[in-house]
Amino acid sequence: MAEQVQYEELVRQFSAFGAVKREMGRILPSDCPSGSAAVLTLLSRHGDMRMSKLAELLAVDMSVTSRHVAHVAERGWIERSPDPADKRSRILRLTPAGEERVREMSRLTTELLAERLSDWTDEEVAQLTGLMTRLRASFDDCRSHRPPAPPDRPEHPTRTPAITQ
Repeated sequence: MAEQVQYEELVRQFSAFGAVKREMGRILPSDCPSGSAAVLTLLSRHGDMRMSKLAELLAVDMSVTSRHVAHVAERGWIERSPDPADKRSRILRLTPAGEERVREMSRLTTELLAERLSDWTDEEVAQLTGLMTRLRASFDDCRSHRPPAPPDRPEHPTRTPAITQ
């Protein structure tokens, strides 16, 4: 197990990582803020789904999810259709325009990463990817084993993720 000082440095690095996320957010098209980008990315990655599943993947409440969905639907990037299994629910699906928006965002973020990591070796990029994947898996494992939140804090805080969920 790592030393306490290593975890403290890791916390500092996580805090500083906000600058990376902000720069990646700045390259998004102006009509597609990060919450909308996350909706499109998740639908592209996971396929058609109910709003409740999307809220779960975004790790935000339904009201936040509804705002993001309304934004992308207004732009014609997704369509909402009745769920055959439950007419009260809607199934969300990317439209061809939404698929094109996802491809554009992927191209922009890939170009930014390629530019900023141009002095990294392929091995270093692969190592970073592997470690980040492992870190996320560690937190996904903890999600189902999370201790109850203190009474003064909500168990699932509302947050908007980055593009790469």
